[in-house]
Amino acid sequence: MKVRHILPEKLWFVAVALGGLIAGALLILTFTNTTASQNTSTILCSLGSTYVTRDTPTRTPASATPIQLQSILHYATSRIVPQQSLSEIRVSLDVLQSRLLSRPSNFLVFGLGHDSLMWASFNSLGTTLFLEEDPKWVQTVLKDAPNLRAHHVNYRTRLDQADALINSYKSVPECLPEKATVEGNVKCKLALADMPKEVYEREWDLIMIDAPRGYFDAAPGRMGAIFSAAVMARRRKGQGVTHVFLHDVDRKVERMFAEEFLCRKYLVKAVGRLWHFEIPPVVNVTADVGATTFC
Repeated sequence: MKVRHILPEKLWFVAVALGGLIAGALLILTFTNTTASQNTSTILCSLGSTYVTRDTPTRTPASATPIQLQSILHYATSRIVPQQSLSEIRVSLDVLQSRLLSRPSNFLVFGLGHDSLMWASFNSLGTTLFLEEDPKWVQTVLKDAPNLRAHHVNYRTRLDQADALINSYKSVPECLPEKATVEGNVKCKLALADMPKEVYEREWDLIMIDAPRGYFDAAPGRMGAIFSAAVMARRRKGQGVTHVFLHDVDRKVERMFAEEFLCRKYLVKAVGRLWHFEIPPVVNVTADVGATTFC
């Protein structure tokens, strides 16, 4: 998520960036019962008029959160484009928008990058948490965007172990559907067993996997993130599915582990290099007793 793409035409990027962030602000306006008859110019003029905190119990129709305003400023003055394409970003945004009609979302994002302010802005009424493999990069990003919530995470895998891991996990009982957990599961190398407590204590409505790095042999690869997302989704106790978004499915490992653990039958949308899965909790599917595969 740290790859930089520089565009020669500044005005084009500013228009796209502002459009995306304003769309996020419009979601908040819709959620707070802004009437459909309000015209666009009235909304835009009101965005900067009222600052509110995340803990404010009620919001006026003409209010934007501080992180949304910070995001608009950031992307309007930066030449760095988020890694995902506009059409890919729209997939996750549509889910967040649909969920606003019921309740704010818990959004877990594997990776901290140039698009993090955007994701947090789209979900400004909910909780967005970023997990990053590079502790120095965490400090760098939070220095400029202190309102983001991010943790450093250690990975126990290497990309060049991917084939061995997918061929051997069935021989480890703690990796199988019936016993698979994430927190403290040190026996299953695919489980991210030592993440911050907050990750395990909260149920995540959306999980974005766009990290860790997975394009050279010594990189951690996304095997553990994909496996752990699948386990957390299946062990969900609350109602509804878990939306899992996996980026870079044009790569062998991402596609292989997605088909093994996230399951083709739960794939609801594919746009560009992004796959969107809706994974039901285990109580809504066949029992895991004796199962040797996730799909």
